[in-house]
Amino acid sequence: MSRKILVVVSELGYWGEELVGPLGVFDRQGYESVIATPRGRRPHALPPSMDPAFIDPPLGRSVTTEAMAELVREVDESDRLAKPVDISAWVPERPYMSAPGYLRDLEAYHRALGELERSIADFDAILIVGGSGPIADLGNNERVHGLILAFLAAGKPVGAECYGVACLAFARDWDDRKSIIWGKHVTGHCKEYDYKDGTGFLGTDFNMGPPPYPLEYILRDATGPQGRYHGNVGHPISVIVDYPFVTGRSTPDSITTGEKMVAVLEDGLRRYGW
Repeated sequence: MSRKILVVVSELGYWGEELVGPLGVFDRQGYESVIATPRGRRPHALPPSMDPAFIDPPLGRSVTTEAMAELVREVDESDRLAKPVDISAWVPERPYMSAPGYLRDLEAYHRALGELERSIADFDAILIVGGSGPIADLGNNERVHGLILAFLAAGKPVGAECYGVACLAFARDWDDRKSIIWGKHVTGHCKEYDYKDGTGFLGTDFNMGPPPYPLEYILRDATGPQGRYHGNVGHPISVIVDYPFVTGRSTPDSITTGEKMVAVLEDGLRRYGW
């Protein structure tokens, strides 16, 4: 069966393998992948993710092979990323309470959310790609949260990698403000693998230093007492399926994340890795 996956990518720098890894899996499965970015701007890979000589400081080794670096450059320069869907033009933004016509604006916002749920009917799943860019333009992006909530409401799988998993922690209904991953099992970038001097964001001239928030701590809190964060430090692969969520820890887990999303869609996989 031909399926369609919405792939959400940062405009401030994605980690190469975390896009092309699952993208390649989807391609081989015959899926159509639709790229979307916060404002419809073309995404670009972070330079270290295309450099096999770059030594990942926490791991003390390269995490990018020559073959993967070449593949990332090929995809990064291809037409596939040239015209991404503009999330800001697609998903409504909740109005400020101080807006003069707040009540009417809020009614219009909810009507637009209904339209959003209808507009994703052709998609089978959503994937949030990782890297340092998502820290800035995806993690606390309410429009991205709106997309995730629409996929959940439609009973469709939601995948996320590395710092893209922050979107799941922060996506929540405004009525109870509880994270959608409360009571769930997830993985994501662990504290041991955090940089002391980060890879930064594209288009800026400052050094970010360490990540502005420890994702592991956020995920531990967001999953609550009945859920759990799995870092799997020292394990080569960390991918967790707790339906409808599929989460990958970091770069080496990207291809497996794509494979498990396929297994969820094709084989009915509901639990894996815990």
